Amino acid sequence: MVDPVTMFKEGGEFMYVILAVGVFAMAIAFERLFYIVFRANINATAFMAQIQKLIMANNIDRAIKLCNAEPHAALPRVVKAGLTRANRTEKEIENAIDEATLEVGPLVNKRTAYLAMLANIATLTGLLGTIMGLIIAFNAVAKASAEVKQAMLANGISVAMFTTAGGLMVAIPTLVLHSIITNRSNKILDDIDQYGLKTVNLLTARRRGSLKDEAAADM
Repeated sequence: MVDPVTMFKEGGEFMYVILAVGVFAMAIAFERLFYIVFRANINATAFMAQIQKLIMANNIDRAIKLCNAEPHAALPRVVKAGLTRANRTEKEIENAIDEATLEVGPLVNKRTAYLAMLANIATLTGLLGTIMGLIIAFNAVAKASAEVKQAMLANGISVAMFTTAGGLMVAIPTLVLHSIITNRSNKILDDIDQYGLKTVNLLTARRRGSLKDEAAADM
């Protein structure tokens, strides 16, 4: 297997661009993974089971405190927006949930799209390096003297191969991480949509005095 240091040195100046792209991509990916897994994420089913019990017990203050216990998680922020308007009309509760959802959504998806862009940049930079390496090799065959032809040809082939490999070595894990982060983000947003609506229905049923019917319908 080729030594990464040798690959970097013989790949030419394009390897610096690929390295910079890789560093940015990994920084974004690990920051997003940390945020989504350890801050924005929560066990939505267990959380909403507790919220439902508290709403049915007419203990809205306790439900709000439960949301406050997870200040960075996305779903509790949305649910809390509805709970703080529990005594208002259905439309006001729904608007509060929708507004909180619109605020949380960009935070969950923040910078994720850059990963796909950086993967493409790494691939295209590797392709550009390949083309430049081939140009060097062809110039060696066509124009260089016999004394320097072999060295130029070897240099051109090294640039072509190593930049292609370097670009793919950055692009492939970046795309994998992008897919993982996107799927986890979509799961959080799907939970927000599902349980945000459930919160509206529970609070509306509470106002109408039909919480038992609402709970029975969920079972």
